[in-house]
Amino acid sequence: MDDEFFMYEALVQAKIAFEKKEVPIGAVLVFENKIITRAHNLTESKNDPTAHAEILCVRDASKIFDNWRLTGATLYTTLEPCVMCSGALISSRISRVVWGAKDIRQGGNGSWVDLFAKKHPIHQLEIEGGVLAEESAALLKDFFKLRREENAV
Repeated sequence: MDDEFFMYEALVQAKIAFEKKEVPIGAVLVFENKIITRAHNLTESKNDPTAHAEILCVRDASKIFDNWRLTGATLYTTLEPCVMCSGALISSRISRVVWGAKDIRQGGNGSWVDLFAKKHPIHQLEIEGGVLAEESAALLKDFFKLRREENAV
């Protein structure tokens, strides 16, 4: 399977978030070419600023593996990970991150700051950005357009 296949799975999660009136970001964590966990943003419903799709995937995978080290895993996320999520991905020792749309407001892989540019003393991730970027960005644009329209009424 390829990056686009798993990114489409992350987009399914983003669409679920959209339906729940959560910011439509989805993620899947893959190990040995199998999806281990799926998540979407739950920040609004949980009233929790850390309930990002990426964090939820990492938490669930750590429980499944009974290990906080997720070496060998790939995380697919529809939006460039924010600084918080980027730090969690480095700390969890995830091997690879694939993301969709850029996040100029909070992106941790160069759109705002680049936490991955400096060589980490213990762990270096492989990063691939821009996979299905247009689809991911369109979902976010539609979501925020709808929110503005609802608030204008």
